This record gives sequence, structure tokens and C-alpha cells, in this order.
Amino acid sequence: MAENENGAEKSEQPTEKRLADARKKGQIARSKELNTLIVMLAGTGGLLAFGGSLGLGVLEIMGGSFGVSRESLYHPDSMALLLLGAGEHALGALLPLLILLLLASIVGPVMLGGFLFSTESLMPKFSRMNPLSGLKRMFSKTSLVELLKAVGKFLIVLAVALGVLSSFQPDILALAHQPLEAAILDTIRIVGWCSLWLSCALIFIALIDVPYQLWDHNQKMKMTKQEVRDEYKDIEGKPEVKSRIRQLQREISQRRMMAEVPKADVVITNPTHFAVALKYDESQAGAPILLAKGVDQIALKIREIANEHQVTLVEAPALARAVYYSTELEEEIPAGLYMAVAQVLAYVYQIRQHQAGQGKKPGPLPDLPIPDELRRDN
Repeated sequence: MAENENGAEKSEQPTEKRLADARKKGQIARSKELNTLIVMLAGTGGLLAFGGSLGLGVLEIMGGSFGVSRESLYHPDSMALLLLGAGEHALGALLPLLILLLLASIVGPVMLGGFLFSTESLMPKFSRMNPLSGLKRMFSKTSLVELLKAVGKFLIVLAVALGVLSSFQPDILALAHQPLEAAILDTIRIVGWCSLWLSCALIFIALIDVPYQLWDHNQKMKMTKQEVRDEYKDIEGKPEVKSRIRQLQREISQRRMMAEVPKADVVITNPTHFAVALKYDESQAGAPILLAKGVDQIALKIREIANEHQVTLVEAPALARAVYYSTELEEEIPAGLYMAVAQVLAYVYQIRQHQAGQGKKPGPLPDLPIPDELRRDN
């Protein structure tokens, strides 16, 4: 069972966050054997596909290099021109093969783990310069696995190489009796097929190495129970921090709510425990909107602000509780309270008319019609 540096057992599967963080650091499953196999197969396949043009290119280079005229030998720039011409022929012959190898070197790593570019993996790690750490890596399980892979690879490739050379022995010996042009083309063909069979020998190694690398990476990424708990706290936030954030959010919401109280047409109370501030905009042709509500200390603060800004306060305990429990901030009151609130607004209008000297003082507020489903007695 895997353990971390403190000796704790890594029994939990890695979380998505741990895998994502490891990927950012360049820590993903990679198989050198798979990369080698892909490059070798691409190289040998390209050699077989482009071997004819490569052989002709070699013949042209040899013909141009050895078939030098007497006049060219006395020309001061002839050697440079010959070298430049040979380089152009060589590049033209090798370019398709080089492009194929470049693509294979990119595809190989991407097949396992996907494309990844991490600057963190490029940063120097001075801990690797510690001799003790180096000795520990030399005698680690990973080093043992790499040694076994190297021995296995050597034995498999050796066996396949002996078999391939034995089967191609007649063709190899026949090269000595062929014309130069035919010998060069046959040599490229023999080298291509021999390399292809040797590359196929690496398939067995890759089939073992790829699952092992996936398993080994998963083992390294495993977490202890404490690491899982710590990560959960980091994601969700520590309880005391979350509590403080919620408190600040409530304070901000309350300040914003209190700023709306001066805009209200009426504040309905019960009279001490509940307070709700309502506003009715005739131009909107809608129902009254709840601007603020609260109980106890918040209700007291709403009443204080209402008094400061000369907003009318009306005592209607049943209606105050009904609005408080049935309506959210900045929402219209339910239809069942339309009649009761309309009577309150009419009452407020009469009070303002009386205060302006344009009407008589209104009497007590009548009983308000509140549906049983919206009534809250406590």
C-alpha cells in the first residue's frame, strides 16, 4: 500500500482536483516504451515507403560528388557548390522521412496522457542534486522496474534480431554480387524490413509498460484520508471563514435593504417585533412591492429610519406578520393581501391629507381582511 512522506497510508483514490493540480505540474502517466515504439514504427514505415526515392537521392549525391570534371577542380568555388548541391539532394531525399518522424514524436506522448505543456516541469529542482536522494532513487521500486524492462527489452530484441538476420542472410550475401544501384535499393529494403521486425518486438514491451505506467501514476496520486479532508476544506472553505463570509453578506444585504426604507410609502408594524416597508408605484400598474422587512432589532432599525425620513408607520400586527412570511424582498405582495394593503395605503393617504390641512383626521384602522392561508398568529 502506498504511503506519503509522513508514513500515512494512501488508501483513497485521487480526486479530480488532485489530478488537475498534478497535470499543471506536468505529472501525468507517460510511457517511454510507447513513444519509442511509435517513432520506430513510423521511421521503418517511412523507410519502406520512401526508400526508393532515398536510394535514388544517395545515387545522385554519389554521382555528383565523384563525377567531378577537371575544370571544376580548378574552380575556387567548386567544392562549396558541390557540397551545397549534395546537401540539397540529401535534404530532398530525407525530408519526407524527417517530417514523418517529427509527427510520430508528437503523437507518441499525446496517445497516453494527452497534450501537455507545463513550465513547472521545466524549472530546476535542487532537491535532485542531493546525493542521498539520488541513491534512494537508484534503489527504488521504479529503478528496479526500469532495470527489468531494459533486460527484457534487450533479450526480446536480441532474439528477434537473430531471427531476422538469419532469415535475410541470403539477401544480405547477395548484395555483394549486385550492381551498385540495385545493391543500394536492396540494402534500404533489407534495412527497412529488419527495422520493422525489430520495432514490432517492442510492441510486447509497450503492452506491459503502458498499463504499468497508468497503475503507477494512480498509486502516486492516491491520497490519505487526511489529505482528502484538507482538500475538501480548501474547496468548501473553513467553517469559520464561511461563517464570516455569510455574516458579511447579511450585513451588506441589510445595509442595502435599509437604504430602501426612505423610498417606502408605509411601514407596517405589529408594533414591536415585526416591521415591513411597502411601496406602491401607480405608474407601474402593479401590486405594492416589499422594500424591507425584519424582526426585533432589524424591525426597530426600520422604524427608526422611517421616522427619520417621515415615512408613515401603521400598526397592523396580523398584516405585518402575513407580509413578512409570504413575501420576499423586491417582490410584489401576494394577491390575497391586495385588499388589506389597499386599505392601509388609503389610510396613509387620509393621514397625509389631514397633516396637509386638507381633510379631517381619519378614525382607527378597520379590521383588515387577511386570508386564513396567509395569516400567521406568531
